[in-house]
Amino acid sequence: MRIHLIAIGGSAMHNMAIALHKKGYKVTGSDDEIFEPSKGRLAHYGLLPEKMGWDESNVTTEIDVIILGMHARKDNPELLKGQALGLKIYSYPEYIYEQTKDKTRIVIGGSHGKTSITAMTLHVLQKAGKNVDYMVGAQLDGFDTMVKLTQDADYVVLEGDEYLSSPIDLRPKFHLYHPHIAVISGIAWDHINVFPTFENYVEQFQIFVNKIERNGTLIYYKDDSQIAKIGNSFSGRQMPYSSHPNKTINGTTFLVDDNKEYPLLIFGDHNLQNLNAALKICTSIGIPKSVFYTHIQTFKGASKRLELVAKNQSCNIYKDFAHSPSKLKATSNAVKKQFDQRKLIACMELHTFSSLNAEFLQEYANTMDCPDEAYVYFNPATIAHKKLDPISEVQVLNFFNRSDLKVFTDSKTLINELKSKSWLDTNLLFMSSGNFDGVDFDALAEELLQS
Repeated sequence: MRIHLIAIGGSAMHNMAIALHKKGYKVTGSDDEIFEPSKGRLAHYGLLPEKMGWDESNVTTEIDVIILGMHARKDNPELLKGQALGLKIYSYPEYIYEQTKDKTRIVIGGSHGKTSITAMTLHVLQKAGKNVDYMVGAQLDGFDTMVKLTQDADYVVLEGDEYLSSPIDLRPKFHLYHPHIAVISGIAWDHINVFPTFENYVEQFQIFVNKIERNGTLIYYKDDSQIAKIGNSFSGRQMPYSSHPNKTINGTTFLVDDNKEYPLLIFGDHNLQNLNAALKICTSIGIPKSVFYTHIQTFKGASKRLELVAKNQSCNIYKDFAHSPSKLKATSNAVKKQFDQRKLIACMELHTFSSLNAEFLQEYANTMDCPDEAYVYFNPATIAHKKLDPISEVQVLNFFNRSDLKVFTDSKTLINELKSKSWLDTNLLFMSSGNFDGVDFDALAEELLQS
């Protein structure tokens, strides 16, 4: 089987390429630019294109399948050549389904929490010796790749993203997986460039549920009214959940079950909700609760999901992928609640299409109220690159509805502000789907902790 990936350098696409290479397929690919860590990982497996750019000569009748990444455009010359030759062309999620259609598919969807639930589930299954295929949206400790596709695994665990499948397939990715076991963790309006209204966004999750295989199972967060409405309408097996019973002692969270306590390395109400979803998944495929509790104690979290960058006796520094309103609130509340005797300084970056849209910015009202000090950063050049109308610092201040909020448009100024602070009995939280325009979090954390 010979497979060619157009836009091979993407986070998901390069992991797909490595997974198919490991399966024994002949894999080639192309892209106009490839950055680390994709570049180094592709090179390690001999999959890095010899030159950057698109070249229709890469596409011949010898290719069995083309996988089209979201980064490519509809007029990509290699795509047009493949179409002209009548080759099979799949989007990333379409080919995931093609590779897993004979397996039991577990698909985790939701506006927030899906990466963490997927990561928790995979962590426990791996530690328990359960062989499963998977696709997850973050790098995990103990896992070589973010995608695994084999012949022999009976189960596959998939993170179900609601964003579009490819430039020529505008269906949400998670509509293509047809789960046997489906999870919905939360619904909070996002991707307004694709789903212009909240109602339209919610509808995508109803369609996702409608695509559950016959006699399937729906695991859903019951305290979200939108999800509960969808869940209650499902005719198959329902497994609603809420936060797992817990308590916190001296900064450590313990699960509580049958008068037994299990210490965790993670914390926060949202993580305890995610954990309970992972527990439901694992028990539904035969993993005993006792086994789950044993192994979840060693789970450190997925990359950039309340990830501890560095700490000392009086300061912890975290980075988190949070960028939508609900995520900002949940993540900052979690850190403040866990360390209620410490001050919390939180920095978030407006980086996504939705967050930089003046119409959507009103959704951020009061989402940064919990931190003792709150900073918001955005780069006007990013707004111009996304071809959005400009926004001002005053607009951002007003939309967040916090009078002492500090707004920055230069990341160096923000970093200098942080360097001027005392970090005694104070935690720092960075929240963004980007990196504040190139901030080296490890180096910055080391400098702050030594000051």
